[in-house]
Amino acid sequence: MVLLSKITEDAIVENLKKRYMDDYIFTYIGSVLISVNPFKQMPYFTDREIELYQGAAQYENPPHIYALTDNMYRNMMIDGENQCVIISGESGAGKTVAAKYIMGYISKVSGGGPKVQHVKDIILQSNPLLEAFGNAKTVRNNNSSRFGKYFEIQFSRGGEPDGGKISNFLLEKSRVVNQNESERNFHIYYQGVSVGQREALGIMTPDYFYYLNQSGTYKVDGTIDSKDFQETMEAMQVIGITEECQTLVLQIAAGILHLGNINFVEAGNYGQVESTDLLAFPAYLLGIDSGRLQEKLTSRKMDSKWGGKSESIDVTLSREQACYTRDALAKALYSRVFDFLVEAINKAMQKPYEEYSIGVLDIYGFEIFQKNGFEQFCINFVNEKLQQIFIELTLKAEQEEYVQEGIKWTPIEYFNNKVVCDLIENKLNPPGIMSVLDDVCATMHAKGEGADGTLLQKLQAAVGTHDHFNSFSSGFVIHHYAGKVSYDINGFCERNRDVLFTDLIELMQSSEYDFIRSLFPENLNTEKKGRPSTASSKIKKQANDLVNTLMKCTPHYIRCIKPNETKRSKDWEESRVKHQVEYLGLKENIRVRRAGFAYRRVFNKFIQRYAILTVETWPHWRGEEKQGVQHLLRSVNMDTDQYQMGRSKVFVKNPESLFLLEEMRERKFDTFARTIQKAWRKYIARRKYEQMREEASDILYNSKERRRNSINRNFVGDYLGMEERPELRQFLTKRERVDFADSVNKFDRRFKAIKRDLILTPKGIYLIGREKVKKGPEKGQIKEVLKRKLEIGSIRCISLSTRQDDFFIIHDSQYDSLLESTFKTEFLSLLCKRYEEVVKNKLTLSFNDRLEFKVKKEGWGGGGSRYVAFLRGQGDLAQIKPAGKTLNVTVGDGLPKTSSKYWSKRKGQAIKNRKTWTSSMCRTKAWQGTYYSQNHVLQFPYKFVQSGITYHANELFTLFIFLPLSASRPLSVTSSRKQRRRSISQAPPAPSSRPKPQPRPTGPRCRALYQYVGQDVDELSFDVSDIIDLLSEDSSGWWKGRFQGREGLFPGNYVEKI
Repeated sequence: MVLLSKITEDAIVENLKKRYMDDYIFTYIGSVLISVNPFKQMPYFTDREIELYQGAAQYENPPHIYALTDNMYRNMMIDGENQCVIISGESGAGKTVAAKYIMGYISKVSGGGPKVQHVKDIILQSNPLLEAFGNAKTVRNNNSSRFGKYFEIQFSRGGEPDGGKISNFLLEKSRVVNQNESERNFHIYYQGVSVGQREALGIMTPDYFYYLNQSGTYKVDGTIDSKDFQETMEAMQVIGITEECQTLVLQIAAGILHLGNINFVEAGNYGQVESTDLLAFPAYLLGIDSGRLQEKLTSRKMDSKWGGKSESIDVTLSREQACYTRDALAKALYSRVFDFLVEAINKAMQKPYEEYSIGVLDIYGFEIFQKNGFEQFCINFVNEKLQQIFIELTLKAEQEEYVQEGIKWTPIEYFNNKVVCDLIENKLNPPGIMSVLDDVCATMHAKGEGADGTLLQKLQAAVGTHDHFNSFSSGFVIHHYAGKVSYDINGFCERNRDVLFTDLIELMQSSEYDFIRSLFPENLNTEKKGRPSTASSKIKKQANDLVNTLMKCTPHYIRCIKPNETKRSKDWEESRVKHQVEYLGLKENIRVRRAGFAYRRVFNKFIQRYAILTVETWPHWRGEEKQGVQHLLRSVNMDTDQYQMGRSKVFVKNPESLFLLEEMRERKFDTFARTIQKAWRKYIARRKYEQMREEASDILYNSKERRRNSINRNFVGDYLGMEERPELRQFLTKRERVDFADSVNKFDRRFKAIKRDLILTPKGIYLIGREKVKKGPEKGQIKEVLKRKLEIGSIRCISLSTRQDDFFIIHDSQYDSLLESTFKTEFLSLLCKRYEEVVKNKLTLSFNDRLEFKVKKEGWGGGGSRYVAFLRGQGDLAQIKPAGKTLNVTVGDGLPKTSSKYWSKRKGQAIKNRKTWTSSMCRTKAWQGTYYSQNHVLQFPYKFVQSGITYHANELFTLFIFLPLSASRPLSVTSSRKQRRRSISQAPPAPSSRPKPQPRPTGPRCRALYQYVGQDVDELSFDVSDIIDLLSEDSSGWWKGRFQGREGLFPGNYVEKI
């Protein structure tokens, strides 16, 4: 919205409306996210969006709450600073839902093991539990938070959520005993219980209970209360609340309802219980004596002091006072159960020390009802404090910072609501509304209309002349940042005093249930000193503590807007939205952001973050910090009008310029990370594929003959280069891992071989073919087509022959696939592993020389079975010949079924034994001719015997220098060393002429079909299509060649002769 051509409230409202009507509920003002409540489920909160926004720059994708959350998470990890998000807006604007999406995103993108997953489950499950006991339907919102919540998600240094803490503020206790018209009590009272629990708890329909039937509203559109109850109980289970405590929590909630049905009548100016029969059930549920319950509801003890002595007297209560006492007990029970639930969540997530954290503030929105009481006064005060934080950090602090840093700046006017906060919370000169209220409560005992009347008079005297305060006959008006609110003075003192009489505490401490006694831990024997705390003093302290906590974090903001009062989608009330745009200060926010700078950073932190961009700054900049910052900005060619240097900070104007820095930083890290990963993966792959080779051999061991070249072959996995084949990757999901990919032959019902790309991933098997496009703009072009996808779990078994061929059949529940692949062993070993992971059972491999497979049924005909018969023949290449419904495959004998020795092992043994060679080994008759090689394997088709052991030359002669040998004069190790030293000490004669050019080799050559990375010093490494000079071939499958002036071994099945 910073890019709007006109910056007026009307232009902002019009822009928001257009986006809202097109289902775009998010937009930005700089880094502030604006969210409009759509009053329906939107389609862009799926796993796809989580993948899209994870790791992306904020402006890389459309505005979204996931972008802000990802930015928070990455800033926490990179800068090592705690983050918080302040979600503000009026009741029904969508703050609670926004908080849920933030916690859901963090849970998805952060890693971790079982312990971390447990913490994630608690974070997510805390929502339905606290909503059941802390949210309610109000006139303006069907799921209104009636308490404030600051949720700190704590992270390890690796970014895994491993703890958390919830701070709750000002639960609206009065809702337990009284609700306005068209509103409900807390959700838990409507969620229902099982039939057995109904009888045990004495639950009737809601209209039976006085605490539920005052408003006449019992249902909420779109809410299934019974389903919500199941989620509430599951949440208690996940959090670790025992079944006994779960039962008692419900028992107390039911006891409160039955308590509310106890009514009182006036009898001689005293209150009496109208029906004593109604005392028994709440007393039973709370584990107390019904007689004592009646006594404590209609009378109370008072301590009187006279002449230094104190005595206790029983005072009988009036009907009105008895009703107040009953309601006070109900409110105390409910609020303490709620505190227990919060504490249970905290205990389940606590960690001994704090590292990093992200705080999510979800607090009741600004409220303006027809009749506003003490609760609305406290709620609106907290919202004033949050608005003050926003002003301090985004409007006031930003402009002051420009002045301090010497940046050219024209001040922008805005309304600073600190004057309203002072009006409410000031202690002296003049005293604020809360201070006056506490004074009245201390002197008037907070009972009756007289106290409220006195409060109004004292407020008129203390703050009557204040610009943001007016009074009228039954209350007063405060000019809040969100508008004028009229407060009814009736009940202010009573609700502020919020004192639970000691008689009621004693009563609950006599309960037979340990759990209920633990909710009332007060020590009544200690002498009380000073004023008792009041509700307003508590909320003032909590609000200021919250502000201090938020100021220690890097803040992020979500400004929520409620588009209508009907709670219907696509309904837009222009005047309502305009009012919110005005009091949220969006116009001033845009002006400051537009004229100011999107990013600012202290010099040393800027260098620390971007030092990797140049060699001069990495790892340390040696010089003045300001010059280091300028050097970095010049290195990325940033225009000078895009930034300004302050006294201690650098200011970058546009987000795009910041993204340039971030992108170049990411590229640097990516390059270095790839280098490290490449070396590490090479090492891991080497170990992995050696292990896989052994496992693969075990799969076929004693069941199938082996091809000569297959036993020692290295496993590559991806023979198609999937990273550079987007036309094939289109059939896979974005981050689907490829285990195996190769081009294979697939045989149809007529045994016609068709080329297919076979791809194995953890999700399944893909067979991709090619077809000519028959119509459309791409008519005539050859395009890749997904011919078949097999789920891993749907595979029944794999059939193979016992001979050395490359055929195998994948048996599926629908029809089977006959395939031929040179790398079948590698494919099968990977498939067996994936199958075992998915099905938790081993994949069946069937070996037979006559195989049957089902063919696909097409149209009216087709289907049925085909057969493959394997016959003994000559040569290593299979000859195929169809005969009706049978395919005859003829192939020669391969290596025995028990073949399992590996070249790597034999070669390792040779290297291990090479130091024991003596000159006597070289004098055997098997040694013929004179050979010279330096640092390479010499491959001989000879063998010799020494001490009864047969040695193959191509297994032994590695990493040695052989000099010319004479048949008549053997060369000992000692004499060879002397000769070498002599040749080094004598100066060689000067060359008399230019040396003759080396003749180009004219022998056989071969071309690499696949990339090969040498796994030992005597092996060659090459890429696809490299040309290698072929020096010799060997039946073991390891050939000797020359490449780029170096000789060595390489696998023969990785190349083709040219």
